[in-house]
Amino acid sequence: MFLDDSNYAKLDVDQASLAESICRRLKTSTWPFKFNELPFGSALVGGSIRDCLLDRHKHKPDLDVVVPSNALKLAKDLSEDLGGTFVLLDEERGIARLISNSWTIDFATQIGSSLEEDLFRRDFTINSIALVFSNHPKIIDPTGGLNDLRHKKLVAVKEQNLIDDPLRLLRGFRLSAELGFALDEDTKKFVQSNSALLHSVARERIKTEIEKLVQADWADEVIPFVKQSQLLEPWESTDKLSISLKNVSALNTKELEIALPLVRLTDLLSDQGLDELSFSRKKLQNCHYLRYWFLKNDGFSFENLTEDDRLKLHKDLETFLPALILQLPFEDQQIWLDRWRDNGDPLFHPFSPIDGFSLQKMFGASQGPWIGQLMNLLCKENAFGRINNREEAFHFARYWWEHNQPFCD
Repeated sequence: MFLDDSNYAKLDVDQASLAESICRRLKTSTWPFKFNELPFGSALVGGSIRDCLLDRHKHKPDLDVVVPSNALKLAKDLSEDLGGTFVLLDEERGIARLISNSWTIDFATQIGSSLEEDLFRRDFTINSIALVFSNHPKIIDPTGGLNDLRHKKLVAVKEQNLIDDPLRLLRGFRLSAELGFALDEDTKKFVQSNSALLHSVARERIKTEIEKLVQADWADEVIPFVKQSQLLEPWESTDKLSISLKNVSALNTKELEIALPLVRLTDLLSDQGLDELSFSRKKLQNCHYLRYWFLKNDGFSFENLTEDDRLKLHKDLETFLPALILQLPFEDQQIWLDRWRDNGDPLFHPFSPIDGFSLQKMFGASQGPWIGQLMNLLCKENAFGRINNREEAFHFARYWWEHNQPFCD
């Protein structure tokens, strides 16, 4: 972490050195614009400073710049000078985006009569730290964000700021999950008292925060508090899924990236909630299938399923099976993962050895439901080892056709 104990001890007395360190880490010399191209009093604010101080910034972090006035004109002029792209985000509030050479910079007109007043209108103290542009950059921290960073606390600047944009109620939990910070007690009370206000926020904005939340490193510690706050009613899931994420050691990093966000999302939101919050059809379908098979878990790693159900399980969950595997005992996790990692496993990656076009050509028949029926049978026979090669598949198909052909015309 950039702000280690020795750095924290210097925060109050050596903020000039801290500002210089931030400039070095954010590589300000590589930005599309120079400090002196911006109006006097302009400042970098928000997440890029926070993430830099926590040593979690990206190579080209998204930047948020506040200027005293005319942010839209500034962003447009810079886009023309740099050959970049100008995007109008909010004309009324004076917010625009400049995209240039893989950099994304949002310019906003200062709210209030001073930068300090602008910072006091932001959501959380750790997002209310500013780096003022000048020949000698300096840190402005009127809300105590540096101290809260040191103590890993997420503190709302003011309750009214959360009320003004209720999405901030949910954003607090998302930041907590991303940073591993705890919401302070007053902030928790603010969220609890105003939870109903989230329903007035555009569904797409809520969805975006939830997507970030379920992918965060500390999501499993934070999601119970989200449920307790009742922020996401009436979108929350009421299913008793008995999800446990205590043992994830059998899965590799890529498998966890597939499994964890989907498991968390399925646990957090109902199918109806996913739909109402505008999640994609694919995401809704994946959560629906996962929820269905979670509830089918007999506690014996699905040993008691019929062949048809076992095949359906693997067809439904093939691409994201690690999300279900997480719920199995450790010894069974390893067995299932070994088979899922084998792309040639005919049950864990079910397929018909003969495609529909080849079946039509083979029998000189017209299209119809029979093709799907026969391919499903071939898939099942292949999955459970009763067909071992393409020749046996053709033999099975001919036998089936001879006995079913009158019903296929």
